[in-house]
Amino acid sequence: MNVHTGMRAQLLGNYIVETGATVRAAAARFNISKSTVHKDVTTKLSSECPGLYFEVKKVLEQNKSERHIRGGIATRKKYKGE
Repeated sequence: MNVHTGMRAQLLGNYIVETGATVRAAAARFNISKSTVHKDVTTKLSSECPGLYFEVKKVLEQNKSERHIRGGIATRKKYKGE
C-alpha cells in the first residue's frame, strides 16, 4: 500500500468521525467514489489505525440505522416541492 492511500484513509476516517458524514457525503467531499471511501475506511483503516477504524465503524453503523429516516425525509421534501 502506498503512502498516499494510507493518508487518504486516515483523512477520510477523521472526516467521518468529526462530522458524522455518510459514505456518500465523504465521497462527494473528497471527490472520490463511494466504493473507494468504503474500502479505505473498512479494509485499509482497520490494519493501519485500528482505534480510528472502530470510531468510524460506530458512525457508519449509526448512519446505517438512520438511513430509512433520511430516505423518508427526502421523499417528503420531493413531493412537497421543497
